[in-house]
Amino acid sequence: MSLLKKTIGLIVAPDPKSRAAARARLEQLTMPHWALGRLMDLAEDLAGMTRSLRPPVERRSVVVMAGDHGVAAEGVSKYPQEVTPQMVYNFVNGGAGINALARVSGARVVVVDMGVAADLGPLAAEGKILSYRIGAGTGNMAVGPAMTREDAIRSVEAGIEVALMLAAETDLFATGDMGIANTTPSSAIVSVMTGAAAPDVTGRGTGIDDAGLSVKIAVIEKALAVNRPDPDDAMDVLMKVGGFEIGGIAGLILGAASLHKPILVDGFISTAGALIAQGLAPRAADYVIAAHKSVEAGHRIALQKLGKEPLLDLGLRLGEGTGAALAMPIVEGAVRVLTEVATFEEAAVSGAVT
Repeated sequence: MSLLKKTIGLIVAPDPKSRAAARARLEQLTMPHWALGRLMDLAEDLAGMTRSLRPPVERRSVVVMAGDHGVAAEGVSKYPQEVTPQMVYNFVNGGAGINALARVSGARVVVVDMGVAADLGPLAAEGKILSYRIGAGTGNMAVGPAMTREDAIRSVEAGIEVALMLAAETDLFATGDMGIANTTPSSAIVSVMTGAAAPDVTGRGTGIDDAGLSVKIAVIEKALAVNRPDPDDAMDVLMKVGGFEIGGIAGLILGAASLHKPILVDGFISTAGALIAQGLAPRAADYVIAAHKSVEAGHRIALQKLGKEPLLDLGLRLGEGTGAALAMPIVEGAVRVLTEVATFEEAAVSGAVT
């Protein structure tokens, strides 16, 4: 049995008994009923995911999947492709946005080369990044499939392997991404998986102007027409209009779900990966926590397809896992509400008058 099939077979619904026990406790806490709102919803969700009334979230890993995209040749990004490997070095040196925010959240940053169009071998040899590279960037999806089906499967299985490797030292996973032009395949994925038109799910990415946005939308529409991805076959979508790092993100989510571990999904690119994971194993979405709402046009539509309400709305559009890192203390807060706030009985506090 392949790793992908085995992993999908291990993904089951969160435990209803743990959810019920968590709700029973939360309803008796020393506060008006459900006074902490969605924080209490999250606590209940975490109990179900982890099968525990003390959900572990202390050990945290932000996994930044990096890969390049052939569609960058179509002029869809404001930045050149060499920025991708340059940013990988920035991550390794601790100077990126994700490094700063991960330090706030007490998370480690793990960078994975899924297919950067540069030689990152020395970094991998020194143990500074993980190398699961499928190739030196994807093909140009505007003229044909981004990758073969075999490579799509390999990218997802690589993400699963990363999750399994980190699992012994990780309670709470988070997704991150790096790849110039990756909002273009992400928009294409969201369009296919949600049925929304390309203009409705395509945003400005790195900050392109109106003319650039028109070009980007046209490129996505051309890619969809040329490749005709099947919305009922998530691997076909990934193969035709996806990215190696997006496949890695999908696999990371599948791996976390198979291990009953929560995973914070970052912004637009990560959510495109989550849609692929959901398409491969619908129950995987039960282990996803939407960290924030990106300013990218299609993110709201993608989150609706996942059935998720984001924890934060701060106008973020950086990626890298930054929004997920910021949301980690909220997840910890939900657990502390469940485990540290006394019930009326425990605190000898009078309950509401009935």
